[in-house]
Amino acid sequence: MVKKLIVYVLAALLIVFIGMQFDRTVKNNSNDQTKHISTLYILPDSVEAILSTACYDCHSNNTRYPWYAEVQPIGRWLNDHIQQGKKELNFSEFASYRPRRQFHKLEEVVEMVKENSMPLPSYTIMHNDAVLNDGQKALLYSWVSATHDSMKLAFHPDSLKARRR
Repeated sequence: MVKKLIVYVLAALLIVFIGMQFDRTVKNNSNDQTKHISTLYILPDSVEAILSTACYDCHSNNTRYPWYAEVQPIGRWLNDHIQQGKKELNFSEFASYRPRRQFHKLEEVVEMVKENSMPLPSYTIMHNDAVLNDGQKALLYSWVSATHDSMKLAFHPDSLKARRR
C-alpha cells in the first residue's frame, strides 16, 4: 500500500514537473540602448567589460542565460531574481533616472562592491569570471569617482544630494 502511494506521488510530481516546462517566462533581452548609462557618461571599455561580466545579467535589459534557465522552476527563479535586480538598478535605463538617483546608485555600486555584496555569491558560484579582483574593483571605484566629478560639474550640488527628512 505504501509503495503504491509513493509511486502515485512520484508520478504526480513528474507530471507537474513536465507541465512546468511548458510555462515559460519572457526573456530579458532588448536591443534598445537609448537610455543606457553610456549615453550619458564616458564608459571606458575596461569598465564596460567589468559591468558586462559582473553586473548586466541582473542589472540591465540584456541577460546572458545559462542552459539551465530553460529548466523550470529554475528559469522562473532566475527571472524573479533578474526583475528584482533591475528594480534596484538598471544600467539599460540609467539615463532615465533623475541625476540625484544616478548619483546615489553609483554610490551604491561602490558600497556593494566594497562590502562584497555584489556580485551576489549565488551568482558567482556559476559565474566565477564575475568575481572581481582588486584591480577591477579599483578601476570601478575610479570610474565612479570620475563620473561623480563630472556630474558635480554638470548639476547643482544640491540636486545630487538626498533630501533630509
